[in-house]
Amino acid sequence: MPLHELPAYPRPSSRLAVVAAPPMCSSCSLKGLCLPAGLEAGAMKRLGELISCRRRIRRGDSLFTAGAPFRSIYAIRSGSLKSCVYSEDGQEQITGFPMAGELVGLDGIAHGQHVINAVALEDTEVCVIGFSMLEEIAGQVPQLQRQLHRLMSREIVGDRQFMMVLGTMRADQRVAAFLLNLSRRFESRGYSAAEFHLRMTRREIGNYLGIELETVSRTLSRLDDAGCIAVDAKLVRILDRSALVGLLAEPAR
Repeated sequence: MPLHELPAYPRPSSRLAVVAAPPMCSSCSLKGLCLPAGLEAGAMKRLGELISCRRRIRRGDSLFTAGAPFRSIYAIRSGSLKSCVYSEDGQEQITGFPMAGELVGLDGIAHGQHVINAVALEDTEVCVIGFSMLEEIAGQVPQLQRQLHRLMSREIVGDRQFMMVLGTMRADQRVAAFLLNLSRRFESRGYSAAEFHLRMTRREIGNYLGIELETVSRTLSRLDDAGCIAVDAKLVRILDRSALVGLLAEPAR
């Protein structure tokens, strides 16, 4: 069965709160990571006019589900999501953990409907950007069009890197790569690269990395015992980054 025909679980939430007043892109602290990155004032103003509203999603609720009509893309303003698909028998496969400053919804461009589900890992707020109008204005503003293409390319590259992690790395290398990736992403947002909270469960991490829950827990414990990290429930502190990087350099399979 084609991916876009997979059943959508869970159903869209009816509890999505709409915030009437959208923010100005020029004043957003995340503009360097999102669509406005590198845009001149005029182009940024036109982009800001496309943001029809902000939307708040409660933890556990869906922003959109597979099979839903594609009309908008969403810039995450705060919080985080998990993107996932479901097999015919309802088995979940997590494909990513988008966070503040990133776009979601680009999956719907090809077929005119979403092929993944986007579920909030915590209370999350997004900016809603109508895609038809974005395309129209991007055709008039080359700088905006290049930025949109860059972000789409970044998503493709991220998917390929994820496949490499699943296809070539040992379980401990997958966990190390996951932690280093989160560290880099938090740092680019102005947060600590050495200390952060995991918004996803260990089961979700294992699902994403293609390893068992128990393997995730054992690997985190071994890295803790080795002095590479310190783990306290969902709080992770990276104590020896070079050791984690060195682990990735070891021969894989």
